[in-house]
Amino acid sequence: MSEKRKTTQYLNGMRSAVPVILGFVPVGIAYAIMARQAGFSVLQTCGMSLTVFAGASQMMAVGMYVQGASVIAMILATFILNLRHLIMSTCVVNQMRGDSTIIKLLAAFGVTDESFAIFTTEKKEKCSAWFFLGLITVTYTSWNVGTLIGAVASDFLPPIITASLGIALYAMFIGLLMPSLTHNWKLGVLVVLTAVCNSLLTQLMAASWALIVSTLLCAFIGVFFVELEEDPGNG
Repeated sequence: MSEKRKTTQYLNGMRSAVPVILGFVPVGIAYAIMARQAGFSVLQTCGMSLTVFAGASQMMAVGMYVQGASVIAMILATFILNLRHLIMSTCVVNQMRGDSTIIKLLAAFGVTDESFAIFTTEKKEKCSAWFFLGLITVTYTSWNVGTLIGAVASDFLPPIITASLGIALYAMFIGLLMPSLTHNWKLGVLVVLTAVCNSLLTQLMAASWALIVSTLLCAFIGVFFVELEEDPGNG
């Protein structure tokens, strides 16, 4: 691929990611405020975003830290939550067979639900390594800019605003879940079952381990109980 072609693909990827900024920056701010309220320094808060780059996992880790969870519990819970990234990054990298290992590693690190969705729904001729690198440049930058804003602004925002942003994690999960629930009632039953299971296990063990056990148990049940509906357009 010529240098001009690479540049064009890279810029196309950046343009495709612009709408994601509207979601990443506010949630990045919310995560940073949560982390600062939990006792993280500005450096620690921003460092996690720079090295982890997984919003749901970062918020969950902060929540578990506040509850006094062990490092092992936080690592295990994060691993479980991010298992889907193994599949997504494999799908992305499989379309970069002729590219270097460094590019593939960068792509795998930058995979998020949003970047994966954009990349896999684009026309085949656009699905190049350079398109994806442009895509994750915008997503990674916007997430870390949001984190920096939240980490710095948390000292100046009124308490009522910082307190209200504490529900950002729950709002994000509900927002991700609701579209699926409208098409699959069994998934809703599984969500309720997981919540009940977690509540019961919390009485028997530490909250952090209860979360891990209930997630694994109900995910196993979901394999046999929840059926994924086929897209009518692909029928």
